[in-house]
This record gives sequence, structure tokens and C-alpha cells, in this order.
Amino acid sequence: MNVHLFVSSDNVLVAELKAKPLLIHQIRESQKVDDELVAKRAECVLNVESEFQIDHDDCLRFRSRLCIPRNSELISMILNEAHSSRMSIHPGSTKMYNDLKCRFWWSGMKRDIFDFVSKCLICQQVKAEHQVPSGLLQPIMRPEWKWDRVTMDFVSGLPLSSNYSLDKLAELYVSQIVRLHGVPISIVSDRDPRFTSRFWKKLQEALGTKLHFSTAFHPQTDGQSERIIQILEDMLSCYILEFSGSWERYLPLVEFAYNNSFQSSIKMAPYEDLYDAEQKVKVIRESLKAASDRQKSYANLKRKDIKYQVGDKVFLKVSPWKKVLRFGRKGKLSPRFIGPYEISERIGPVAYGFILPPELEKIHNVFHVSMLRHYRSDPSHIINPSEVEIQSDLSYEEELIRILAREVKELRHKRFR
Repeated sequence: MNVHLFVSSDNVLVAELKAKPLLIHQIRESQKVDDELVAKRAECVLNVESEFQIDHDDCLRFRSRLCIPRNSELISMILNEAHSSRMSIHPGSTKMYNDLKCRFWWSGMKRDIFDFVSKCLICQQVKAEHQVPSGLLQPIMRPEWKWDRVTMDFVSGLPLSSNYSLDKLAELYVSQIVRLHGVPISIVSDRDPRFTSRFWKKLQEALGTKLHFSTAFHPQTDGQSERIIQILEDMLSCYILEFSGSWERYLPLVEFAYNNSFQSSIKMAPYEDLYDAEQKVKVIRESLKAASDRQKSYANLKRKDIKYQVGDKVFLKVSPWKKVLRFGRKGKLSPRFIGPYEISERIGPVAYGFILPPELEKIHNVFHVSMLRHYRSDPSHIINPSEVEIQSDLSYEEELIRILAREVKELRHKRFR
């Protein structure tokens, strides 16, 4: 600041004050002791067309911008003023650089501004991150087989339904997952208290399943479940708006609709991937045919092919079950075959139908060929009918033909026949 005092024509003392920024003075003095800028000052004197020029304040400028010595404290002062003052309020590095480059220049200016802003404690605590997220994506390990690895989560915000306890969760898990698909190798879930409970951990430990929990405040770990839940909630909303009613009623239909629709990630419907209808049925049919042919070839080694014609007479095999009456015969000493009976029709390759007598009317009249024995007829088997004289009261005289057995009853001193 320069002060000039003089007396005017009317004998009035006048003081003239000329104020100049202190920063300009500090920059000019610093330029005179910096070797690099001193050389630039000499260059601009010799070369009028140089980009470096000396202004009316005897300050060296580069393209009309004040040159700041590289190793001076002025750089820190300028950066602090431009970033931390009440009129700047912590701008970002790009904005701060564009504001300062209009007035100042020094070698490595942009890099210094970036380093200064990146190290500001307040900015690190307050500023939101606008860069890409940290950490590379770690996909969930692909399962070697279906239902090897499971992700689980609870849906909240739906209208209240039945209250499911932790015991009910375990019951549903065993009945709907373990029973149908086996024990998973691992389960990925968030840190819901029901998943982190000691009961749930002990249950999975007993089953041999490893539990993988999401890290704190990072639901993306179980992002697969989060995404599916969002889709299912949208589908439930559509069902309710379209058909009305309770969401529980439509949950099985939502499950079917989702699992039966095309999924771009696997290029097919989940049901098709799980059950693989076309390919699996083809493989199963081929396997069953091979097994059936193998079993048939083994079994036929000890079997014979026999066929009967309609009208043939055969015996029926009776199973000699102890104390069981079958076909009117009882006990092991009963005949093994009864009949003969006439074949009325051929039901299939190894089944035949019969005309059975009234006493066997409660027995199904179709038998497997293994239950039959060919009847060889003989004239002695033919019983010639004899005439029986019927009385007017429909009675007749019985004639003894032969005594087949006798029953002897013994007492202490007597025997009765």
C-alpha cells in the first residue's frame, strides 16, 4: 500500500492511498529468485513473440496467466484459498482446475490440483462416489448338479399371512427342498436373524450344508434372490389386479408361470432345465428299453413260451397257503391244481379268460399263463351219468359207492368207528 500526502489549493490536506494485492507482490518477488522463471524472463526480452511476457506490474505471465514458481509456498496458499475458503466450498478437481487456470500457471498444475483435492479430509468424508464400484464381480459358484447350491431370502412388505416360526421354516425346508431335491452343498443368504440363528446353523451343520452369508450392508451378495423376488412381486401384483383375492392363493400359479417361462440366462425355461423333458425322456426311454431287454433275456433263459387256444381245457394252479381257503381247497395237502376249465378268450400274450363254475364266481376269471397246466384228456376221466329216480317230494335215494375214510374215536375202554 502506497500513501501520498499533499495540500490542495484551498489549504486542505489530501491523502492518496494506493492499495495493491499482496499476492501480486509475493508472486513477483518469488519469480525473481526462481531459476526457471528467471530464464523465461530473459527469453521474453529477446523474443517478442514468446508466449511468456512481462506485464505492467513487472510480473511474468504465460498466455496472460501469472506464473507461479514451482517450489514456492504460493502454490499451497492458492490451492487452499481456491478449495477451502467460504466462497469456494470444496469444489472438485476438474472445476477447481478450470477456475484457476484462467489466472495462474505453473508446471504440473493439473496434477497438483488433483492430488490436493483427493487428499482433502472433508471431501473424503462427505463427497459421494461417482466412480465405478470398487471390487470385481465375484459370481456365485456354478453348481455341478441341480439344487447343489441354493440362495434364500425372505419377502417383506406383503399383506400379513400366517405367522411362520423358525420351526416351520425348518419343516418347509426339509419337506419342500430336501425331500424333493436332496441336501444342498451350500446356501447363500443375507444376515436375517432367522438365518443366523443357532437353530438354523445347527440344522444345516447336521445336514452337511455350508452357510454363506452376505457381508454387512451389501445385499448384492444375494442379488440373485433379490432380483427373483422383485419379479415375483410384480407377477403377484398382476394376479391380484387381474383376478383379485389373496396373494397366497395365486402363489403356486406364480411359481409355475415363472418356472415355465423362457429365461435368457439359461436359454430355456427353469422347468425344462430341471426336468429336461425332451432329452431326459429320450435317455430314460433308451435306458429303460436296454434294461427291459436285458431283464427279458435273462428271465427267458429259464422260461418257456407256451400258447393256448380258445376252447382248450387247462388246470388252474392253487397256492397252498396254510390255513387259507382258496378255490374251495384248504391246507397244504389239497390239490395243487383244480379243474380242468375251458379257456373262453385270450386277453393278451400271457393272459387268458375262463368260464368258471358258480362256486368260483367270486374269483376273477383272468389268469396268467404261469398259473395254467395243460389238461391231457383220458376216457377214464369221463363220468357216465346214471339215472336217479326223483320222488314226488323231490327227494331221491342215495346209494353208497365207496368208503373213502373212517374216523375212529377211542375212549378209555372202548373204540368207536
